[in-house]
Amino acid sequence: MGKPTGFLEIERHDRKYAPVAERVKDFKEFVIPLSEKDTRDQAARCMNCGVPYCHGTGSVAPGTPGCPVNNQIPDFNDLVYNGNWEEAARNLHSTNNFPEFTGRICPAPCEASCTLNIDDNPVTIKTIECAIVDRAWDRGWLKPEVAATKTGKKVAVVGSGPAGLACAQQLARAGHEVHVFEKFAKAGGLLRYGIPDFKMEKNIIDRRVAQMEGEGVVFHYNTPVGGSYAGAVDPQDLVKAYDAVALTGGAEASRDLPIPGRDLDGIHFAMEFLPQQNRRVGNEPLGDVREILAGGKDVVVIGGGDTGSDCIGTSIRQGAKSVTQLEIMPAPPERENKALTWPNWPLKMRTSSSQAEGADREYAVLTQKFSGHDGKVTKLHCVRVDDKMQPIPGSEFEIKAELVLLAMGFVHPVHEGLLKKLGVELDPRGNVRASTNNYRTSVAKVFSSGDMRRGQSLVVWAIREGRQCAAAIDQHLMGATTLPR
Repeated sequence: MGKPTGFLEIERHDRKYAPVAERVKDFKEFVIPLSEKDTRDQAARCMNCGVPYCHGTGSVAPGTPGCPVNNQIPDFNDLVYNGNWEEAARNLHSTNNFPEFTGRICPAPCEASCTLNIDDNPVTIKTIECAIVDRAWDRGWLKPEVAATKTGKKVAVVGSGPAGLACAQQLARAGHEVHVFEKFAKAGGLLRYGIPDFKMEKNIIDRRVAQMEGEGVVFHYNTPVGGSYAGAVDPQDLVKAYDAVALTGGAEASRDLPIPGRDLDGIHFAMEFLPQQNRRVGNEPLGDVREILAGGKDVVVIGGGDTGSDCIGTSIRQGAKSVTQLEIMPAPPERENKALTWPNWPLKMRTSSSQAEGADREYAVLTQKFSGHDGKVTKLHCVRVDDKMQPIPGSEFEIKAELVLLAMGFVHPVHEGLLKKLGVELDPRGNVRASTNNYRTSVAKVFSSGDMRRGQSLVVWAIREGRQCAAAIDQHLMGATTLPR
Protein backbone atom coordinates (compact mmCIF):
# COMPACT_ATOMS: atom_id res chain seq x y z
CA MET A 1 0.00 0.00 0.00
CA GLY A 2 1.02 3.66 -0.19
CA LYS A 3 -0.31 6.32 2.14
CA PRO A 4 -3.11 4.93 4.35
CA THR A 5 -5.36 7.90 3.62
CA GLY A 6 -3.99 8.62 0.14
CA PHE A 7 -7.03 7.38 -1.74
CA LEU A 8 -9.17 9.86 0.22
CA GLU A 9 -6.87 12.83 -0.35
CA ILE A 10 -5.54 12.38 -3.90
CA GLU A 11 -7.55 12.20 -7.10
CA ARG A 12 -6.74 9.67 -9.79
CA HIS A 13 -4.54 11.28 -12.42
CA ASP A 14 -3.18 9.26 -15.33
CA ARG A 15 -0.81 9.83 -18.24
CA LYS A 16 -2.10 12.04 -21.07
CA TYR A 17 -1.77 11.63 -24.81
CA ALA A 18 -0.29 14.14 -27.22
CA PRO A 19 -3.06 15.90 -29.21
CA VAL A 20 -4.45 13.89 -32.11
CA ALA A 21 -3.40 16.49 -34.69
CA GLU A 22 0.22 16.12 -33.57
CA ARG A 23 0.53 12.42 -32.90
CA VAL A 24 -0.88 11.21 -36.25
CA LYS A 25 1.99 12.90 -38.09
CA ASP A 26 4.43 10.11 -37.24
CA PHE A 27 4.76 6.67 -35.69
CA LYS A 28 6.42 7.71 -32.44
CA GLU A 29 5.04 6.96 -28.97
CA PHE A 30 2.75 9.77 -27.80
CA VAL A 31 2.02 8.97 -24.15
CA ILE A 32 3.21 11.78 -21.86
CA PRO A 33 4.74 10.35 -18.64
CA LEU A 34 3.79 11.73 -15.24
CA SER A 35 6.33 13.68 -13.25
CA GLU A 36 8.12 11.92 -10.39
CA LYS A 37 5.96 13.76 -7.85
CA ASP A 38 2.74 12.89 -9.66
CA THR A 39 3.77 9.24 -9.93
CA ARG A 40 4.54 9.08 -6.21
CA ASP A 41 1.19 10.73 -5.47
CA GLN A 42 -0.60 8.12 -7.56
CA ALA A 43 1.27 5.33 -5.79
CA ALA A 44 0.15 6.89 -2.50
CA ARG A 45 -3.47 6.12 -3.47
CA CYS A 46 -2.89 2.36 -3.07
CA MET A 47 -5.06 1.58 -0.08
CA ASN A 48 -4.65 -1.05 2.60
CA CYS A 49 -7.39 -3.23 1.15
CA GLY A 50 -8.14 -6.58 2.70
CA VAL A 51 -7.76 -8.69 -0.44
CA PRO A 52 -5.58 -7.08 -3.14
CA TYR A 53 -7.03 -8.78 -6.21
CA CYS A 54 -4.78 -6.57 -8.35
CA HIS A 55 -1.82 -8.91 -8.12
CA GLY A 56 -3.85 -11.95 -9.12
CA THR A 57 -4.68 -15.25 -7.55
CA GLY A 58 -1.92 -17.40 -9.02
CA SER A 59 -4.41 -19.34 -11.12
CA VAL A 60 -3.90 -19.91 -14.84
CA ALA A 61 -7.61 -20.38 -15.46
CA PRO A 62 -9.21 -18.10 -18.07
CA GLY A 63 -10.96 -15.09 -16.60
CA THR A 64 -8.83 -15.02 -13.47
CA PRO A 65 -8.84 -11.51 -11.98
CA GLY A 66 -5.77 -9.37 -11.56
CA CYS A 67 -2.25 -9.55 -12.90
CA PRO A 68 -1.37 -12.77 -14.80
CA VAL A 69 2.31 -12.56 -13.78
CA ASN A 70 1.34 -11.82 -10.16
CA ASN A 71 3.19 -8.52 -9.88
CA GLN A 72 3.45 -7.54 -6.20
CA ILE A 73 1.56 -4.34 -6.87
CA PRO A 74 0.85 -3.07 -3.33
CA ASP A 75 4.54 -3.60 -2.51
CA PHE A 76 5.96 -1.65 -5.43
CA ASN A 77 3.36 1.08 -4.97
CA ASP A 78 4.56 1.49 -1.39
CA LEU A 79 8.19 1.54 -2.48
CA VAL A 80 7.50 4.25 -5.07
CA TYR A 81 5.51 6.29 -2.55
CA ASN A 82 8.50 6.15 -0.21
CA GLY A 83 10.96 7.06 -2.96
CA ASN A 84 12.72 3.69 -3.04
CA TRP A 85 12.69 3.34 -6.82
CA GLU A 86 15.59 0.92 -7.15
CA GLU A 87 14.02 -1.60 -4.79
CA ALA A 88 10.71 -1.10 -6.62
CA ALA A 89 12.49 -2.05 -9.86
CA ARG A 90 13.97 -5.15 -8.22
CA ASN A 91 10.55 -6.14 -6.89
CA LEU A 92 8.89 -5.59 -10.26
CA HIS A 93 11.46 -7.68 -12.12
CA SER A 94 11.09 -10.53 -9.66
CA THR A 95 7.77 -11.40 -11.31
CA ASN A 96 7.96 -9.79 -14.76
CA ASN A 97 10.93 -9.99 -17.13
CA PHE A 98 9.70 -7.16 -19.36
CA PRO A 99 7.62 -4.57 -17.50
CA GLU A 100 8.49 -2.00 -20.17
CA PHE A 101 6.37 -4.09 -22.59
CA THR A 102 3.41 -4.54 -20.25
CA GLY A 103 3.66 -0.94 -19.02
CA ARG A 104 2.93 0.13 -22.60
CA ILE A 105 0.60 -2.42 -24.17
CA CYS A 106 -1.06 -4.44 -21.40
CA PRO A 107 -4.81 -3.70 -21.01
CA ALA A 108 -4.22 -3.65 -17.23
CA PRO A 109 -6.53 -6.28 -15.75
CA CYS A 110 -4.86 -5.30 -12.46
CA GLU A 111 -6.62 -1.94 -12.56
CA ALA A 112 -9.97 -3.58 -13.29
CA SER A 113 -9.41 -5.66 -10.13
CA CYS A 114 -8.29 -2.75 -7.96
CA THR A 115 -10.57 -2.17 -4.95
CA LEU A 116 -10.75 1.52 -5.89
CA ASN A 117 -12.24 0.50 -9.23
CA ILE A 118 -15.50 -0.12 -7.40
CA ASP A 119 -16.19 3.56 -8.03
CA ASP A 120 -14.13 3.85 -11.25
CA ASN A 121 -11.01 5.31 -9.63
CA PRO A 122 -8.42 2.53 -9.64
CA VAL A 123 -4.78 3.14 -8.84
CA THR A 124 -2.84 3.95 -12.04
CA ILE A 125 -0.92 0.68 -11.74
CA LYS A 126 0.15 0.43 -15.39
CA THR A 127 1.52 3.97 -15.34
CA ILE A 128 3.47 3.34 -12.13
CA GLU A 129 4.88 0.08 -13.52
CA CYS A 130 6.09 1.84 -16.66
CA ALA A 131 7.62 4.67 -14.64
CA ILE A 132 9.56 2.19 -12.48
CA VAL A 133 11.12 0.28 -15.35
CA ASP A 134 11.83 3.36 -17.49
CA ARG A 135 13.64 4.92 -14.52
CA ALA A 136 15.56 1.68 -14.00
CA TRP A 137 16.80 1.78 -17.59
CA ASP A 138 17.62 5.48 -17.41
CA ARG A 139 19.60 5.04 -14.17
CA GLY A 140 21.52 2.02 -15.44
CA TRP A 141 20.13 -0.38 -12.86
CA LEU A 142 19.31 -3.14 -15.36
CA LYS A 143 22.48 -5.05 -16.16
CA PRO A 144 22.94 -8.54 -17.60
CA GLU A 145 22.44 -11.14 -14.87
CA VAL A 146 25.02 -13.73 -15.81
CA ALA A 147 24.67 -17.15 -14.21
CA ALA A 148 27.43 -17.88 -11.68
CA THR A 149 27.69 -21.50 -12.82
CA LYS A 150 26.88 -23.25 -16.08
CA THR A 151 24.91 -26.48 -16.20
CA GLY A 152 26.29 -27.80 -19.48
CA LYS A 153 22.74 -28.23 -20.78
CA LYS A 154 21.58 -26.78 -24.13
CA VAL A 155 18.07 -25.54 -24.82
CA ALA A 156 16.58 -24.40 -28.13
CA VAL A 157 13.78 -21.84 -28.01
CA VAL A 158 11.74 -21.55 -31.22
CA GLY A 159 10.24 -18.09 -31.54
CA SER A 160 11.34 -14.79 -30.02
CA GLY A 161 8.01 -13.26 -29.02
CA PRO A 162 7.37 -12.38 -25.37
CA ALA A 163 6.93 -16.05 -24.35
CA GLY A 164 10.17 -17.08 -26.06
CA LEU A 165 12.13 -14.13 -24.70
CA ALA A 166 10.91 -14.73 -21.14
CA CYS A 167 11.63 -18.46 -21.39
CA ALA A 168 15.10 -17.87 -22.84
CA GLN A 169 16.09 -15.25 -20.27
CA GLN A 170 15.01 -17.38 -17.32
CA LEU A 171 16.85 -20.45 -18.65
CA ALA A 172 20.03 -18.46 -19.30
CA ARG A 173 19.94 -17.10 -15.76
CA ALA A 174 19.62 -20.69 -14.51
CA GLY A 175 22.95 -21.46 -16.21
CA HIS A 176 21.81 -23.22 -19.38
CA GLU A 177 23.14 -22.55 -22.87
CA VAL A 178 20.18 -21.05 -24.71
CA HIS A 179 19.73 -20.63 -28.47
CA VAL A 180 16.73 -18.71 -29.82
CA PHE A 181 15.61 -19.43 -33.38
CA GLU A 182 13.67 -16.64 -35.07
CA LYS A 183 12.33 -16.74 -38.64
CA PHE A 184 12.40 -12.94 -39.06
CA ALA A 185 15.32 -10.51 -39.12
CA LYS A 186 14.91 -9.29 -35.54
CA ALA A 187 13.57 -10.51 -32.21
CA GLY A 188 10.20 -9.61 -30.76
CA GLY A 189 7.57 -11.57 -32.65
CA LEU A 190 4.22 -9.79 -32.57
CA LEU A 191 5.75 -7.09 -30.35
CA ARG A 192 7.99 -6.04 -33.24
CA TYR A 193 5.95 -6.91 -36.31
CA GLY A 194 2.36 -6.57 -35.09
CA ILE A 195 2.29 -3.82 -32.45
CA PRO A 196 2.67 -0.41 -34.14
CA ASP A 197 5.57 1.79 -33.11
CA PHE A 198 3.22 4.48 -31.84
CA LYS A 199 2.25 2.03 -29.07
CA MET A 200 5.76 0.75 -28.43
CA GLU A 201 8.94 1.85 -30.19
CA LYS A 202 11.23 -1.02 -31.06
CA ASN A 203 14.34 0.25 -29.28
CA ILE A 204 12.44 -0.93 -26.20
CA ILE A 205 12.89 -4.51 -27.47
CA ASP A 206 16.44 -3.96 -28.69
CA ARG A 207 17.82 -2.95 -25.30
CA ARG A 208 16.27 -6.01 -23.66
CA VAL A 209 17.73 -8.27 -26.37
CA ALA A 210 21.15 -6.68 -25.73
CA GLN A 211 20.78 -7.52 -22.03
CA MET A 212 19.91 -11.13 -22.90
CA GLU A 213 22.90 -11.42 -25.23
CA GLY A 214 25.02 -10.20 -22.33
CA GLU A 215 23.56 -13.09 -20.31
CA GLY A 216 24.71 -15.56 -22.95
CA VAL A 217 21.54 -16.04 -25.02
CA VAL A 218 22.39 -16.69 -28.68
CA PHE A 219 19.90 -15.42 -31.28
CA HIS A 220 19.66 -17.05 -34.73
CA TYR A 221 17.78 -14.66 -37.01
CA ASN A 222 16.31 -15.38 -40.45
CA THR A 223 16.24 -19.00 -39.33
CA PRO A 224 12.80 -20.59 -39.65
CA VAL A 225 12.29 -23.98 -38.04
CA GLY A 226 10.28 -26.39 -40.19
CA GLY A 227 8.58 -25.49 -43.42
CA SER A 228 9.96 -25.25 -46.91
CA TYR A 229 11.78 -21.93 -46.56
CA ALA A 230 15.35 -21.68 -47.78
CA GLY A 231 17.68 -22.40 -44.90
CA ALA A 232 14.89 -23.79 -42.70
CA VAL A 233 16.05 -25.91 -39.79
CA ASP A 234 14.61 -29.39 -39.45
CA PRO A 235 12.90 -29.49 -36.03
CA GLN A 236 13.94 -33.13 -35.60
CA ASP A 237 17.57 -31.98 -35.78
CA LEU A 238 16.91 -29.56 -32.91
CA VAL A 239 15.45 -32.34 -30.80
CA LYS A 240 18.57 -34.43 -31.44
CA ALA A 241 21.08 -31.60 -30.87
CA TYR A 242 19.55 -30.02 -27.74
CA ASP A 243 18.63 -31.29 -24.31
CA ALA A 244 15.24 -29.57 -24.53
CA VAL A 245 13.25 -27.61 -27.10
CA ALA A 246 10.67 -24.92 -26.27
CA LEU A 247 8.02 -24.07 -28.86
CA THR A 248 7.03 -20.47 -28.15
CA GLY A 249 5.62 -19.27 -31.45
CA GLY A 250 2.43 -17.35 -31.88
CA ALA A 251 -1.14 -18.10 -32.95
CA GLU A 252 -0.54 -16.89 -36.49
CA ALA A 253 -3.41 -18.48 -38.43
CA SER A 254 -5.74 -15.52 -39.02
CA ARG A 255 -9.52 -15.98 -39.00
CA ASP A 256 -10.77 -15.52 -42.56
CA LEU A 257 -14.06 -14.22 -43.96
CA PRO A 258 -14.98 -16.64 -46.77
CA ILE A 259 -17.83 -14.73 -48.42
CA PRO A 260 -18.49 -13.80 -52.06
CA GLY A 261 -15.90 -11.36 -53.38
CA ARG A 262 -13.17 -12.38 -50.91
CA ASP A 263 -10.74 -12.84 -53.81
CA LEU A 264 -10.97 -9.19 -54.91
CA ASP A 265 -7.81 -7.12 -54.80
CA GLY A 266 -7.60 -4.81 -51.76
CA ILE A 267 -8.78 -7.30 -49.11
CA HIS A 268 -6.01 -8.30 -46.72
CA PHE A 269 -5.42 -9.81 -43.31
CA ALA A 270 -4.33 -7.32 -40.65
CA MET A 271 -1.07 -9.24 -40.29
CA GLU A 272 -0.31 -8.65 -43.93
CA PHE A 273 -0.76 -4.91 -43.41
CA LEU A 274 0.74 -4.11 -39.99
CA PRO A 275 4.16 -5.80 -40.34
CA GLN A 276 4.85 -3.84 -43.52
CA GLN A 277 4.56 -0.52 -41.73
CA ASN A 278 6.65 -1.73 -38.82
CA ARG A 279 9.38 -2.76 -41.26
CA ARG A 280 9.23 0.65 -42.93
CA VAL A 281 9.71 2.38 -39.59
CA GLY A 282 12.52 -0.03 -38.68
CA ASN A 283 14.24 0.41 -42.08
CA GLU A 284 13.83 -3.28 -42.84
CA PRO A 285 13.26 -4.40 -46.43
CA LEU A 286 9.70 -5.50 -47.12
CA GLY A 287 10.87 -8.47 -49.11
CA ASP A 288 9.12 -9.92 -52.12
CA VAL A 289 5.63 -8.66 -51.26
CA ARG A 290 3.25 -6.14 -52.73
CA GLU A 291 2.93 -2.97 -50.68
CA ILE A 292 -0.34 -2.41 -48.86
CA LEU A 293 -0.98 1.28 -48.17
CA ALA A 294 -4.03 3.13 -46.86
CA GLY A 295 -3.10 6.60 -48.10
CA GLY A 296 -6.01 8.36 -49.84
CA LYS A 297 -8.31 5.34 -49.51
CA ASP A 298 -11.61 4.55 -47.84
CA VAL A 299 -10.53 1.88 -45.36
CA VAL A 300 -12.80 -0.62 -43.63
CA VAL A 301 -11.48 -2.65 -40.70
CA ILE A 302 -13.50 -5.76 -39.87
CA GLY A 303 -12.98 -6.69 -36.23
CA GLY A 304 -13.36 -4.60 -33.09
CA GLY A 305 -10.39 -5.76 -31.02
CA ASP A 306 -6.86 -4.50 -30.41
CA THR A 307 -5.58 -5.62 -33.80
CA GLY A 308 -8.41 -3.72 -35.47
CA SER A 309 -7.47 -0.61 -33.47
CA ASP A 310 -3.85 -0.97 -34.57
CA CYS A 311 -5.05 -1.07 -38.19
CA ILE A 312 -7.02 2.13 -37.59
CA GLY A 313 -4.09 4.05 -36.11
CA THR A 314 -1.75 2.86 -38.85
CA SER A 315 -4.23 3.71 -41.63
CA ILE A 316 -4.80 7.21 -40.26
CA ARG A 317 -1.03 7.85 -40.09
CA GLN A 318 -0.67 6.66 -43.67
CA GLY A 319 -3.24 9.27 -44.73
CA ALA A 320 -6.42 7.25 -45.18
CA LYS A 321 -9.37 9.19 -46.60
CA SER A 322 -11.74 7.55 -44.10
CA VAL A 323 -11.65 4.62 -41.66
CA THR A 324 -14.66 2.57 -40.60
CA GLN A 325 -14.49 -0.25 -38.08
CA LEU A 326 -17.11 -3.02 -38.13
CA GLU A 327 -17.87 -5.32 -35.20
CA ILE A 328 -20.39 -8.18 -35.38
CA MET A 329 -21.05 -8.06 -31.63
CA PRO A 330 -23.55 -5.56 -30.22
CA ALA A 331 -22.24 -2.38 -28.63
CA PRO A 332 -21.24 -3.11 -25.02
CA PRO A 333 -22.68 -1.05 -22.15
CA GLU A 334 -21.10 2.29 -21.33
CA ARG A 335 -20.68 1.14 -17.70
CA GLU A 336 -20.45 -2.30 -16.21
CA ASN A 337 -22.48 -3.54 -13.25
CA LYS A 338 -19.77 -3.56 -10.58
CA ALA A 339 -21.79 -5.83 -8.30
CA LEU A 340 -21.73 -8.50 -11.00
CA THR A 341 -18.31 -8.02 -12.58
CA TRP A 342 -15.73 -6.78 -10.07
CA PRO A 343 -12.93 -7.92 -9.64
CA ASN A 344 -13.12 -9.64 -13.04
CA TRP A 345 -12.41 -7.96 -16.36
CA PRO A 346 -15.66 -6.27 -17.39
CA LEU A 347 -17.29 -6.06 -20.79
CA LYS A 348 -17.90 -2.37 -21.38
CA MET A 349 -17.48 0.30 -24.02
CA ARG A 350 -13.83 1.23 -24.42
CA THR A 351 -12.32 3.65 -26.88
CA SER A 352 -8.69 3.08 -27.84
CA SER A 353 -6.33 5.93 -28.66
CA SER A 354 -6.53 4.91 -32.33
CA GLN A 355 -10.32 4.85 -32.39
CA ALA A 356 -10.30 8.33 -30.85
CA GLU A 357 -8.23 9.57 -33.80
CA GLY A 358 -11.19 9.57 -36.16
CA ALA A 359 -12.64 6.14 -36.96
CA ASP A 360 -16.35 5.49 -37.43
CA ARG A 361 -17.41 2.45 -35.37
CA GLU A 362 -20.34 0.26 -36.31
CA TYR A 363 -21.64 -2.53 -34.05
CA ALA A 364 -23.88 -5.52 -34.74
CA VAL A 365 -22.91 -5.54 -38.42
CA LEU A 366 -22.37 -8.60 -40.63
CA THR A 367 -20.58 -8.31 -43.95
CA GLN A 368 -22.37 -10.55 -46.46
CA LYS A 369 -20.30 -9.96 -49.56
CA PHE A 370 -17.70 -7.79 -51.25
CA SER A 371 -18.14 -6.29 -54.69
CA GLY A 372 -15.75 -4.45 -56.93
CA HIS A 373 -14.72 -3.13 -60.32
CA ASP A 374 -11.89 -4.39 -62.53
CA GLY A 375 -11.00 -6.98 -59.91
CA LYS A 376 -10.60 -4.42 -57.11
CA VAL A 377 -12.85 -4.11 -54.07
CA THR A 378 -15.07 -1.02 -54.03
CA LYS A 379 -17.91 -1.89 -51.71
CA LEU A 380 -19.02 -3.99 -48.72
CA HIS A 381 -22.59 -5.26 -48.58
CA CYS A 382 -23.63 -5.41 -44.93
CA VAL A 383 -26.66 -6.11 -42.77
CA ARG A 384 -27.54 -5.37 -39.16
CA VAL A 385 -27.84 -8.39 -36.88
CA ASP A 386 -29.82 -9.12 -33.72
CA ASP A 387 -28.48 -10.36 -30.39
CA LYS A 388 -28.29 -13.88 -31.83
CA MET A 389 -26.23 -12.57 -34.77
CA GLN A 390 -29.06 -13.25 -37.20
CA PRO A 391 -29.62 -10.75 -40.04
CA ILE A 392 -32.44 -8.25 -39.51
CA PRO A 393 -34.58 -8.09 -42.68
CA GLY A 394 -34.60 -4.69 -44.31
CA SER A 395 -31.45 -3.46 -42.54
CA GLU A 396 -29.09 -3.99 -45.46
CA PHE A 397 -26.63 -1.23 -46.34
CA GLU A 398 -23.42 -0.64 -48.27
CA ILE A 399 -20.04 0.83 -47.36
CA LYS A 400 -17.47 2.20 -49.80
CA ALA A 401 -14.06 0.61 -49.46
CA GLU A 402 -10.81 0.59 -51.39
CA LEU A 403 -8.92 -1.27 -48.67
CA VAL A 404 -10.43 -3.90 -46.36
CA LEU A 405 -8.43 -5.20 -43.40
CA LEU A 406 -9.55 -8.43 -41.72
CA ALA A 407 -8.80 -8.22 -38.00
CA MET A 408 -11.08 -10.90 -36.61
CA GLY A 409 -8.55 -12.67 -34.43
CA PHE A 410 -6.42 -15.76 -34.80
CA VAL A 411 -7.68 -19.33 -34.69
CA HIS A 412 -4.53 -21.26 -33.74
CA PRO A 413 -0.83 -21.58 -34.62
CA VAL A 414 0.16 -22.45 -38.15
CA HIS A 415 0.18 -26.24 -38.43
CA GLU A 416 2.16 -26.63 -41.64
CA GLY A 417 5.88 -27.04 -41.22
CA LEU A 418 7.12 -27.03 -37.62
CA LEU A 419 4.18 -28.64 -35.82
CA LYS A 420 3.43 -31.28 -38.44
CA LYS A 421 7.10 -32.21 -38.85
CA LEU A 422 7.50 -32.61 -35.09
CA GLY A 423 4.24 -34.52 -34.82
CA VAL A 424 3.12 -32.82 -31.60
CA GLU A 425 -0.41 -33.51 -30.44
CA LEU A 426 -2.91 -30.66 -30.79
CA ASP A 427 -5.86 -29.80 -28.58
CA PRO A 428 -9.44 -29.50 -29.94
CA ARG A 429 -8.86 -25.81 -30.75
CA GLY A 430 -5.79 -26.59 -32.85
CA ASN A 431 -3.23 -25.37 -30.32
CA VAL A 432 -0.27 -27.42 -29.12
CA ARG A 433 -1.43 -29.71 -26.32
CA ALA A 434 0.60 -29.10 -23.16
CA SER A 435 -0.56 -28.68 -19.57
CA THR A 436 0.33 -25.73 -17.36
CA ASN A 437 1.68 -28.20 -14.80
CA ASN A 438 4.78 -29.03 -16.82
CA TYR A 439 4.32 -27.50 -20.31
CA ARG A 440 5.38 -30.81 -21.91
CA THR A 441 4.09 -31.71 -25.35
CA SER A 442 3.45 -35.24 -26.58
CA VAL A 443 7.01 -35.38 -27.95
CA ALA A 444 9.86 -36.14 -25.55
CA LYS A 445 12.09 -33.17 -24.64
CA VAL A 446 9.71 -30.73 -26.37
CA PHE A 447 7.82 -28.09 -24.38
CA SER A 448 5.43 -25.34 -25.44
CA SER A 449 4.15 -22.05 -24.01
CA GLY A 450 2.56 -18.77 -25.03
CA ASP A 451 0.01 -18.33 -27.82
CA MET A 452 1.16 -21.51 -29.57
CA ARG A 453 -0.10 -23.45 -26.54
CA ARG A 454 -2.71 -21.10 -25.14
CA GLY A 455 -4.21 -19.58 -28.26
CA GLN A 456 -4.31 -15.86 -28.94
CA SER A 457 -3.93 -13.97 -25.70
CA LEU A 458 -2.22 -11.04 -23.98
CA VAL A 459 1.49 -10.23 -23.88
CA VAL A 460 1.37 -10.54 -20.09
CA TRP A 461 0.04 -14.09 -20.34
CA ALA A 462 2.83 -14.94 -22.80
CA ILE A 463 5.43 -13.70 -20.31
CA ARG A 464 3.78 -15.71 -17.52
CA GLU A 465 3.78 -18.90 -19.58
CA GLY A 466 7.34 -18.36 -20.82
CA ARG A 467 8.56 -18.04 -17.23
CA GLN A 468 6.66 -21.13 -16.12
CA CYS A 469 7.86 -23.11 -19.12
CA ALA A 470 11.46 -22.21 -18.25
CA ALA A 471 10.93 -23.49 -14.71
CA ALA A 472 9.46 -26.73 -16.10
CA ILE A 473 12.42 -27.21 -18.46
CA ASP A 474 14.92 -26.50 -15.68
CA GLN A 475 13.11 -29.03 -13.47
CA HIS A 476 13.24 -31.58 -16.31
CA LEU A 477 16.96 -31.04 -16.95
CA MET A 478 18.23 -30.73 -13.40
CA GLY A 479 15.69 -32.64 -11.31
CA ALA A 480 14.94 -29.47 -9.33
CA THR A 481 14.58 -25.76 -10.03
CA THR A 482 14.90 -22.48 -8.21
CA LEU A 483 13.20 -20.56 -11.00
CA PRO A 484 9.93 -18.95 -9.90
CA ARG A 485 6.66 -20.05 -11.48
